[in-house]
Amino acid sequence: MNLRAFSFGCLLAGALNCLLFTANAADTLRVEGGKISGTASTDGRISIYKGIPFAAPPVGELRWKAPQPVKKWSGVLACDKFGASPVQGEPVPFSMWSAEFLIPKTPISEDCLYLNVWTEKQGKSTAKKPVVVWIYGGGFVSGGAGCAIYDGEATAKKGVVFVSINYRVGAFGFFAHPELTKESGKNASGNYGLMDQIAALKWVKKNIAQFGGDPDNVTIAGQSAGSMSVNCLVVSPLAKGLFNKAIAESGAGFGRNYPTLKQAEDAGLKAGEKLNATSLAALRRLPAEEILKNITTYRGPITDGQVLPEPVSAIYKAGKQNPVVLLTGWNQNENAVATPKSAADFQAQYNQQYGPIAQTFFQHYPAQTDAEAAHSQNELARDNSFGMQNYSWALAQSQQNKGAYLYRFTRKLPATGIYAQYGAFHTGEVAYAYDNLRFIDRSLRPLNATDDQIANIMSAYWVNFIKTGNPNGTGLPEWPAFNANAPQMILLGDEIKAAPLAEQPALDFLIEQAAKR
Repeated sequence: MNLRAFSFGCLLAGALNCLLFTANAADTLRVEGGKISGTASTDGRISIYKGIPFAAPPVGELRWKAPQPVKKWSGVLACDKFGASPVQGEPVPFSMWSAEFLIPKTPISEDCLYLNVWTEKQGKSTAKKPVVVWIYGGGFVSGGAGCAIYDGEATAKKGVVFVSINYRVGAFGFFAHPELTKESGKNASGNYGLMDQIAALKWVKKNIAQFGGDPDNVTIAGQSAGSMSVNCLVVSPLAKGLFNKAIAESGAGFGRNYPTLKQAEDAGLKAGEKLNATSLAALRRLPAEEILKNITTYRGPITDGQVLPEPVSAIYKAGKQNPVVLLTGWNQNENAVATPKSAADFQAQYNQQYGPIAQTFFQHYPAQTDAEAAHSQNELARDNSFGMQNYSWALAQSQQNKGAYLYRFTRKLPATGIYAQYGAFHTGEVAYAYDNLRFIDRSLRPLNATDDQIANIMSAYWVNFIKTGNPNGTGLPEWPAFNANAPQMILLGDEIKAAPLAEQPALDFLIEQAAKR
């Protein structure tokens, strides 16, 4: 054997391994708590840090407490995988949501307060990049940042620092109790999930410059319960100064009757009685599985007097919200009605509900035939659940000259089997907006060039808005700012174009009737 050749070969192999390691590693950074390392995208362009702690684990005596400062660690913490998702039921595909729309099956834990960062590898440039903080949906009872379609690499490649965060859900994130209210020292309890989001945003404010991000150019973004969270953050005095733009996809709190603190406390007492745990100490000793199984009434935010001092609409009416420019909208087929009523039954229901003004209702949602009634029921379900909410928010923004852009996602995702019935379904737009179609299961949804084109344009709109507060840019169809006097929106589907908000009269009718209740 030629030892010189052997030695050279070893050195060469070592050098190659070193280069490979360097290409797939991220810079070691110091953040609140200590030093972290990460990984890199396959092409080496993006540094990825997953599972960064932003608060102490909310376990034991910290269950149902505001997030506490992160515990310091020694050495370099390897942030190369997602932290645990918050406690919730097992993620099993259902309805229109296949696996890529769900969290990983493991790990799931109360120890869940982690966030993730994707950013372009830092070179000699000192220019600060805009930041987007993604808040997941899941009805406030499920979800997590580890969901495939929430990946931040594609957005980071467009010059944005992408952050995704975890927050507590279900009875762990939204549980009020008189003892908790007393313990808090602030005469409030219950909104722990929202407090987690605020703690994560404070972490971003303090630490994101280490990743090349601009702490003064932060957009909060979310979908469904994440969008409702964004709405809560915009009106919360505790989130003041932490962001300047908001993206809200299918969800808001206008007109929603979030429970009062007293209502939530009463529900907490009843839950404790059901579990034979009548004290806070006894409740905290219960295994997480018992809490998950037996406390199932908590569905999100509480008007607690602290995080949410008043109902969302009241805060906006008084002009007390945090200033933002808003990008918001909803999907064409948000709430598909599985078994619609016959025309006769639909007419009977709303004749009874609206009495002398039922004729006006049926002008907006006609029901002369069963087919027409079925279509109207789907339109009404969409408008009641999301259209009315996000339209109300855009109206409030416009009326205060704060700036808003409204969209409707209309693309019926190509699909096979049971998935073919859902159209432009709830959550369907997320993978397009963040250019993540590569994570969609093509065996279930055979996407095509039209989908790629929609994703290219949508993600460009979203990135432009994150950077500047205006989605428009060179080569994109013009997206007019929302004007309450002549409302227009951008339609995001097979054709992308601006159009009048055709449903405005129907939405105005629903809002007017809701205000009377």
